Amino acid sequence: MIASFAEKMQILMIDKEFYKTMLKISIPIIIQSFVASSLNMIDTIMIGRLGETPLAAVGIANQYFFLFNLTVIGICSGCGVFISQFWGKKDIRNIRRTHGLSLLFVTMAAVLFTLPALIIPDKIITVFNIDSSVIELGAKYLLIVVVSYIFTGITFAYSFSLRSTENAIPPMIVSTVALLLNTVLNYGLIFGNLGLPQLGVAGAAIATVIARLAESIFIVAYVYAKNGPLAGRLGELVDIDSKFMGKVIHIIMNVVLNEACWGFGFVAYSVVYGRIGTQAIAAVQICNTIQNIFMVVIFGMASASAVMIGNCIGAGEEEKARNNAYRFTALGTAVGLIIAVLLALAAPFIVSFFNVSGSVARDSLWMLYITAGSLIVRVFNIIMIVGVLRGGGDTKFSLLTEAFTMWFIGVTTAVIGAFLLRLPVYWVYALVILEEIVKFAIVLYRLISNRWVKNIVHNI
Repeated sequence: MIASFAEKMQILMIDKEFYKTMLKISIPIIIQSFVASSLNMIDTIMIGRLGETPLAAVGIANQYFFLFNLTVIGICSGCGVFISQFWGKKDIRNIRRTHGLSLLFVTMAAVLFTLPALIIPDKIITVFNIDSSVIELGAKYLLIVVVSYIFTGITFAYSFSLRSTENAIPPMIVSTVALLLNTVLNYGLIFGNLGLPQLGVAGAAIATVIARLAESIFIVAYVYAKNGPLAGRLGELVDIDSKFMGKVIHIIMNVVLNEACWGFGFVAYSVVYGRIGTQAIAAVQICNTIQNIFMVVIFGMASASAVMIGNCIGAGEEEKARNNAYRFTALGTAVGLIIAVLLALAAPFIVSFFNVSGSVARDSLWMLYITAGSLIVRVFNIIMIVGVLRGGGDTKFSLLTEAFTMWFIGVTTAVIGAFLLRLPVYWVYALVILEEIVKFAIVLYRLISNRWVKNIVHNI
């Protein structure tokens, strides 16, 4: 089997069609993600200028958005599995039907997350931290920013569907404009610049709501102005019978549960870090913000692999899909090594921009070094689960793998490290890496087995 794997890796020879399509899809996603991560880091630095308590408060409030974000990503990614395979068949009718389901489900998710945040924002923050100052500021921020959730859901639905039809540039442009608007408004509303009132944490929330509203308006306007495959009439979007919905929901639920499983596990980590102390959660917030910038290339490649592999399977080109899977995993591993070196070298310089105590800066730096040391394994796992397995329709296996490694290994070791061994936050962070190592072994075996290729649209 190892010999067979080595032979497969040789498939990474020059293939102009592969690289042309990959770059067409991945580069806009990478640029969009890089801009988002960069501006989010700037936003975090702006909040950090107000002190460690506001930084921790906004970071914790955003953990709630993180759960919503993952739910919406799960819905849109699940629909994207179908849309990418339908696009391989050039089946416009079913693309619009699936997109209609995506819009319906993200709207429902937005309502379910918005109502609790409007009613009990302080209770939500208390789950993550018991510092009264953090709870007060976090609740104030959440109560305002939750209004943006419905706009975020709509934008995600259109963005993922556009990517699945190999049209990744419009979401990039729209998102970049919205993020720039958010940054400018943050600069004005947090500190009272540009003739705007100084509102601190509340100003950051208001800026987010305005930017998200603008983003959703821009992307919907683009889709209908161009009259492309997603520009369905209301009747086409809701042309859904029980048989069609049953097939789509099965895949969507696997992906949503996968994202939710990972997301709740990540939140569990945040709860553990938060219980260690406010400085610990501030250090984690800094670490996550920085590493997200370095991971944008990988998530861009993973998104491209899901679309390309789904297109191949939908078109009946299963052998091509398998070959592309090996190309993506090999490229991802090589890119992961480069990113790991860059992250380790740049970490001290970037951390110095944050106005935090010496202990928070030290903990952040150690966690970034740990991230760099484990990056190759993490990159392979992302390419496989977010890209190859999802694009191949093998969503149930992804779900089971994520659930087992996250909860039985990652969360368990984090709890042991923090509460039983009482280790510093960076050592607890290091223990969690064991999850990625086990996951690597599982998904590598799945790749070699070729059992992940599943045509889910052939009988629709």
